[in-house]
Amino acid sequence: MTAPALVVSDAVTITRRNLIKYVRVPNLLVFSTVQPVMFVLLFAYVFGGAIKGALPPRVHYIDFLIPGIVVQTVVFGATQTGVGLAEDMTKGIIDRFRSLPMARSAVLAGRTMSDTVRNLFVVLLMVSVGTMIGFRIHTGVLPALVALVVALAFGFAMSWISATIGLVLRDVEAAQSAGFVWIFPLVFASSVFVPLRTMPGWLQAFARANPITNVANALRALTLGGATTRPLLYSLAWVSAILLTFSPLATRRYRKVV
Repeated sequence: MTAPALVVSDAVTITRRNLIKYVRVPNLLVFSTVQPVMFVLLFAYVFGGAIKGALPPRVHYIDFLIPGIVVQTVVFGATQTGVGLAEDMTKGIIDRFRSLPMARSAVLAGRTMSDTVRNLFVVLLMVSVGTMIGFRIHTGVLPALVALVVALAFGFAMSWISATIGLVLRDVEAAQSAGFVWIFPLVFASSVFVPLRTMPGWLQAFARANPITNVANALRALTLGGATTRPLLYSLAWVSAILLTFSPLATRRYRKVV
C-alpha cells in the first residue's frame, strides 16, 4: 500500500476499535443519547409556548428547535473525543499504539471518525423523537441530507478542538470539565434554542458571530426553507477554519505526547 492508503487503513481500524467499545459497553451510547432527547422534550413542551410569539408566522417551535438541537448534539458529542484520548493515555493504550507499525495520525483520525459515526446515530435517534412530537422537514429529502452532512462535518471539526484539549490536559476528568467550559457558553449564547431577537443587544452581537449560530441557521434554512447560500457558506467557512487550525495543532501535540 502507498503511505496515504496505509493511513486510511489504520484510521479505519482505529475507528472500528472505538465503535466496538460502544457495543461492548452500551451504557456509553445510552448516556450520550439520553441528554439530547431530554433537551428535545423539555424545550419543546416547557419553552415552546413562551417562545412561539418570537418566531416568524407559521413556523412551529419544534421545527425551529430540532435543527438547533442537532447542532448542540454534535457539539456536545465532539467533547467526547478529548475525553476518549485522555482515557486512552491514562490506560496506556496510546503507548501500545505507538509500538505497532501504524501511522500515528491514524489514531486521531480514527477517534474523530468514530465519534462522528456515533453522532450520526444520536442525531438520527433525536430527529426520530422530534418527528414523533411534530417535527417536519419542509424542503425535501436532498436539502435534509445536506443539512445532515453539514451538521456532521461541524461536529467532526469540533472534535479536533476537543482532541487538542484532551492531549494537552491528559486527564479524563480535566478534559471532561474543560470541554463543558468552552462548549456551554457557545451553545447557550447562540440561536440553538431561541431566536436571536429575544436576546439583549450586546449578546446578539456575540451570538451572530458564534459558529454554532451560523450552523444552526444553515440547518434551519435547509429544513424550513429560505435563503441557504449565506448561512451555508458561513458554516463551511467555519468548518474549514477549525479543521485547518486544530487538526495540525492536535497532530503536533500528539507527536509530542507519544
